[in-house]
Amino acid sequence: MPIDDSRPFKPVRIALLTISDSRSAADDRSGDTLEQLLAEAGHILAARAIIKDEADLIVSRLHNWIDDPEVDVVITTGGTGLTGRDVTPEALHRLDGKDIPGFGELFRWLSYQKIGTSTIQSRACAIVARGTYIFALPGSTGAVKDAWEGILATQLDSRYRPCNFVELMPRLTE
Repeated sequence: MPIDDSRPFKPVRIALLTISDSRSAADDRSGDTLEQLLAEAGHILAARAIIKDEADLIVSRLHNWIDDPEVDVVITTGGTGLTGRDVTPEALHRLDGKDIPGFGELFRWLSYQKIGTSTIQSRACAIVARGTYIFALPGSTGAVKDAWEGILATQLDSRYRPCNFVELMPRLTE
């Protein structure tokens, strides 16, 4: 699927949220990777934060960014596994958004090609809530690269054909 260079590129304002009980700004490799990838693509870093694996904290932060007109997209990293502390998908469901089931399905299909059946342990998912896209990725740098390079780089590019997430943004709150 091609990029149509006759169409203008529209930068997207992206907030990055690392969800971890152990990461800090000094060792947030997945967040650093995402920040670099979005900048290289020409997008704008709207905000960045690290919070604990606690659903109430995640929901509160996401509500703030959803209501911020300077944020078009939120990408989270971490908290999508199966352990008791992994609560990112549950937090997203509390936002009462519209599921984007194909995102998680496609992510796991791409991931399967690299890590085999271990991909079944990922609960990567996505929603659109009050006009803001939210993509929940696993916490590994490999996973965030796979999601960006295999899905988000093209779907967040307004020139991508036959369709992309950017062209839907003006209609998400209809």
